[in-house]
Amino acid sequence: MIRPVREMLSALALLAATAPAAQALTPVRFGLDWVAEPEYGGYYEALAEGLYQKAGLDVTIVQGGPQANNSQMLVAGRLDFAIESNAFLALNCAQQNLPCVAVAAGFQKDPDVLIAHPGTGHDSFAALKGDPIAVSDPTRASWWLYLKSKYGYSDSQLRPYNFSLTPFFTNKQAIQEGYATDEPYLVHKATGQWPVVLALPDAGFDGYASLVATQTKLVQDNPDLVRRFLAASQQGWYDYLYKNPAPAFAAIKAANPDMTDGLMKYSYQQLKSRGIVDSGDAKTLGIFAMTDARWKGFFDQMVKAGLYDPSVNYKAAYTVQFVDQGAPKAP
Repeated sequence: MIRPVREMLSALALLAATAPAAQALTPVRFGLDWVAEPEYGGYYEALAEGLYQKAGLDVTIVQGGPQANNSQMLVAGRLDFAIESNAFLALNCAQQNLPCVAVAAGFQKDPDVLIAHPGTGHDSFAALKGDPIAVSDPTRASWWLYLKSKYGYSDSQLRPYNFSLTPFFTNKQAIQEGYATDEPYLVHKATGQWPVVLALPDAGFDGYASLVATQTKLVQDNPDLVRRFLAASQQGWYDYLYKNPAPAFAAIKAANPDMTDGLMKYSYQQLKSRGIVDSGDAKTLGIFAMTDARWKGFFDQMVKAGLYDPSVNYKAAYTVQFVDQGAPKAP
């Protein structure tokens, strides 16, 4: 009996020695640009469903906030992938020759908005010229410049924005930035009235948003890892939007206990009804779609607005090698 036991132990030892090589997961740190919320639902869905594990990845989602600088964290190697809020940040990386690149567009439409009180005459972007508007520092360096160019706004209109609705509630003339998926619901819940919502895409702004970025070196040295991370994330988004969002909701609430069921439901509905994730090119090319034509159109739009010099190599801001493959195929 001793010999069979020894043989069995030897076999188990051999399996133990070889199993890690076959089953080891590659650790990946993925940084958000804000705290856990339904706007990141596809990634939390992929995490909750085990899609990343199936792709051989051990993904840790790192929450962000108002002080998060994901481009710097990517360059420093503290993150492997990160959300860049809008196309400006990707172009700024190219302008500054930073070694990071956008590999997917999470949002086909930018959900940034300006909100105002109804009945105050603040019912169009043009009508806001000359009036105080509260926006964050990152916004002052991005789409505020576009609104200035298009509508003749002045920096004298700028007011501080500290990511709070309190000033809005206490001042009927207040105008401030927000997200189409969040602030309108919060205003209605607190006041019983829906605010005026001026959506950035309605101003002609055609930039991608919630871009997935990574280090240029990772794209060059390990494109398979990039491909696996994006494929699992894309499947997570399809499952989240068109199958069952419950796993993502549970994971989001676990990561951010302040998130309410009502806000999650509203945000989710807005993502779908506004086509923020799955619209335009994404309908045929798949979620995360990006095209050279749209990047060029956005860059030309921003050059015309005086935001970038025409000499900037805008193509260094992104790569389409991992996207535009259509929707995931059914297993």
